[in-house]
Amino acid sequence: MDTPARLMIAAQFYPPDATTTAVYVGKIAESLARDRQVVVISATPGSRAAGQPGKPEVVELKSWNPRKAAIVQRAAAICLLAAQMFFSVLRRARPGDIVFCVTTPFTLPYTVLLAAKLRGAKTMLLIYDLYPEALEAAGMVRSNSLAVRLIRFANTLLFRRLDAIVVIGRDVPPLIEKYSGVVANQLHFIPNWALIPIGYREIDPASRFRAPDPSRFIVGLSGNLGFTHDPVTVFEAARLLRDETDIHFVLSGWGVGWGVLNDLHAKDRLENVTMLEPVPEDELVEFLAAADLWVIPYRRHIAGVSIPSRLYNVLAVGRPVAVTSEANSEGALVLGEEAIGWVVPPENPAELACAIREAARDRQATIDKGVHAAGVAEKYREDVALARYREVVSVVSQGKTRR
Repeated sequence: MDTPARLMIAAQFYPPDATTTAVYVGKIAESLARDRQVVVISATPGSRAAGQPGKPEVVELKSWNPRKAAIVQRAAAICLLAAQMFFSVLRRARPGDIVFCVTTPFTLPYTVLLAAKLRGAKTMLLIYDLYPEALEAAGMVRSNSLAVRLIRFANTLLFRRLDAIVVIGRDVPPLIEKYSGVVANQLHFIPNWALIPIGYREIDPASRFRAPDPSRFIVGLSGNLGFTHDPVTVFEAARLLRDETDIHFVLSGWGVGWGVLNDLHAKDRLENVTMLEPVPEDELVEFLAAADLWVIPYRRHIAGVSIPSRLYNVLAVGRPVAVTSEANSEGALVLGEEAIGWVVPPENPAELACAIREAARDRQATIDKGVHAAGVAEKYREDVALARYREVVSVVSQGKTRR
């Protein structure tokens, strides 16, 4: 019996890092290690682990992590990490291996997969964020800039040579297929999954997150707000609804978007808005179950660029969602197909306020959407997604790609 091809995973974040990316990559590595030898090359402190039967071996690279505000230093750090990963993969990969890279940071795939090709290994890419499209959507670069043209050129060289590309949203393939040389059977859609137990939770009037008046209709916003999110739309929708005393907003999270929200709230303290510190992991389920409706706000042009992984946790507790995005984004597709929320044009506070008002005025219909949402979440289970990863790796190891 042939020994399964060895798999090497290159990822900046890995447990014990608690970020969502690290959790997902850790679960993927653990699952794939059931079938074959897995070596993870990580830049997370404390991640190093000796290989044991059925468990990944983790090689830890010493990395430089400047503070987020130090833009130039952070740019240098991700380039340095890409170089470290190149030499690490070049030293360890062997012909016949599979090298699986994650797009965090965006510089990683170019060096990692070049090293893999130089060593005669097969290659896979997991796209969490697509560049330069994410930079364009965030308004950080212009579409005709030199930086964008260079990244697109590098993507053309990269994508056409990959054995498999895993995407977590159905809105991603149309963007990747624009690059010449990409063929459809390279692309594999495997959505992320809920990271909390799935099951409808009744509203708990005693929850501290609904205080002081548990009878109000609670609109929630949580998690990391990055450059592709639009927190201003949520705050301005709250402003439009400030006279409707039965509707209240509870906001808690982190990231650059929360700096914007805090500044807005400090300037104009709306009585229908409560700002909370990031909720601890052990209180996340209670927090998600405390709201009647959750909002995921995006900027324009994010379809295929930013995937709302938090959506699956909201569905898992049985709550409907209002997402502000184009209708062809993955989040909007899920909500539209399953009738479990509202899709609102991006950067449109008035439309978001209308959706929230509709949800609050017919609470039973909103509850029914939530009950259905918990059922839909069963489609996004961990075991289903991880089985698909094992299938794709098996296909790549057998050379059944790029037909």
